[in-house]
Amino acid sequence: MKAADVMTDKVLSVGPGASVAQAARLMLDNNISGLPVVDGQGRLVGIVSEGDFLRRAETGTERRRPHWLEFLLGPGRLADEYVRAHGRKVEEVMTRDVASVAEDAPLDEIVRLMERRRIKRVPIMREGKLVGIVTRANLLRALASVAAELPPAASSDAELRRLVLAELGKQPWSSQSDINVVVRDGIVQLWGVITNEREREALRVMVENIGGVKGVKDNLIWVEPMSGFVIPPPEDQPER
Repeated sequence: MKAADVMTDKVLSVGPGASVAQAARLMLDNNISGLPVVDGQGRLVGIVSEGDFLRRAETGTERRRPHWLEFLLGPGRLADEYVRAHGRKVEEVMTRDVASVAEDAPLDEIVRLMERRRIKRVPIMREGKLVGIVTRANLLRALASVAAELPPAASSDAELRRLVLAELGKQPWSSQSDINVVVRDGIVQLWGVITNEREREALRVMVENIGGVKGVKDNLIWVEPMSGFVIPPPEDQPER
């Protein structure tokens, strides 16, 4: 999926000359946590979010530090913080270094950008103009729309076993040579050795995501690699 598939295209924005109070009211009235800042030519010049309003003089939350730390930070950093705490216009408190992507950007790129920059929204641009925005909520809606889709079911136990082994071979956290798969009447039995207990849950989830699986029986033995201690599979477990 790409940005254009999930983005909100009717984007509320605010001008750089708008007041902080106007931006806050617009966010509250529309139940959103951030606004792109767009100038008179439609160019994206910044973004303002709830985080920009945390340290405000009006609410008594202006940042205060010991004098020795203020000396170390220097006057430039302190001056910037003063502007953000006392500024009355959006352009004085907004974030100017805005990360944006084009409409054809894959969702993976957007998620990596959100993680790397620690942001909750990414503006979508076309020829230098704002045409949409992707937020975490957009990604959640995309997940909800596809999560219920079931993969096509395997036609036989042999085909199901082939699919399980193929998927197992793709996983960097598990060794295919240590795992044996037996399938009967749609029930997948896992046999073999794991060296990390967390692999047990990962294997179960992997198998359950394959179409046609009716249940999973865990017969895996955990061998702790440092001590050689052997832990047998869970007893009397229900088929899941």
